Amino acid sequence: MTGRAVTWVVGAGGLLGRQVVARLRAQGRDVLTTGIPWQDPDACADALKEGLAELTTRSDGGEWNIAWCAGAGVVATSAEQLQVEGETFFRFLHHLGDQHDAGARGAFFLASSAGGLYAGSPDRPPFTENSRPRPLAPYGELKLAMEQQLGAVSRATGMPALVGRIGNIYGPGQNVSKPQGLVSHLCKAHLTGQPMSVYVSLDTLRDYLLVTDCAAMVVAGLAGVRRVARAAEDPVVVKVMASGRGISIGAVIAESTRVFRHRPRIVLGSSPMASVQARDLRLRSVSWPALDGYARSTLAAGIARTAEDLGRQLYRTTTR
Repeated sequence: MTGRAVTWVVGAGGLLGRQVVARLRAQGRDVLTTGIPWQDPDACADALKEGLAELTTRSDGGEWNIAWCAGAGVVATSAEQLQVEGETFFRFLHHLGDQHDAGARGAFFLASSAGGLYAGSPDRPPFTENSRPRPLAPYGELKLAMEQQLGAVSRATGMPALVGRIGNIYGPGQNVSKPQGLVSHLCKAHLTGQPMSVYVSLDTLRDYLLVTDCAAMVVAGLAGVRRVARAAEDPVVVKVMASGRGISIGAVIAESTRVFRHRPRIVLGSSPMASVQARDLRLRSVSWPALDGYARSTLAAGIARTAEDLGRQLYRTTTR
């Protein structure tokens, strides 16, 4: 990015978006954040159009970037709810594609889901950028459709686009009211003494990526995506964003026990959603290796940081 580049972080209040904003500001970058009324599709569409107009105006003829970190859906979210989220994104892409200078000035990052895309892949893990996506749940289907629509707009306009197929992201700021986030829920169980339910086998393998490491990859990726896209002769760059370390749920529980010095209370249960959860979702990136160096945090350090942040949240809640 040039010194005048402005980055609009859509979803700046979420787990990843908040850390992307913090990383950009720490680097002295010009960052735009806007409040979006996500629950009202028409008002949301208008707010996104206004945000894009503000972005292009503020950039004053220079480069601009969009980091799409928004998304309230999880694997358990219904197809109906996800449809609304998808339509919002597709409407915005249509509007973006109508901008005459998107290819010359813009660059786009999309936060996608490696787990959602590769859950039913016929290829063997670890999954890479070359593995064939095959979602098992509406959540993964939406992420794949978003990738495809962004790719179409990117190739039609020439706008560089970075698709981040992210592993199991966790860390400070995670919303523990959502039915996701093993590490955060382990931390909550430790802090509150309440039991945590696990609905899949303890030998289930996942790749856990600390959110601050992921944000560093996103910011560095946006800074270099124009150069990488030109070298590849394709404006769309797909990158698996992961730690590259496959860890079982049992091993994560054991690591949390070492960090907390006692074992959190775990209740094994069952859920219909287990049928769309692959047992082995190890990940390995074979594209743009320079970004992998940002995934440097250990799981133990990530657990400790997550517990510290959640402890502050719980303290504020109980002292109000």
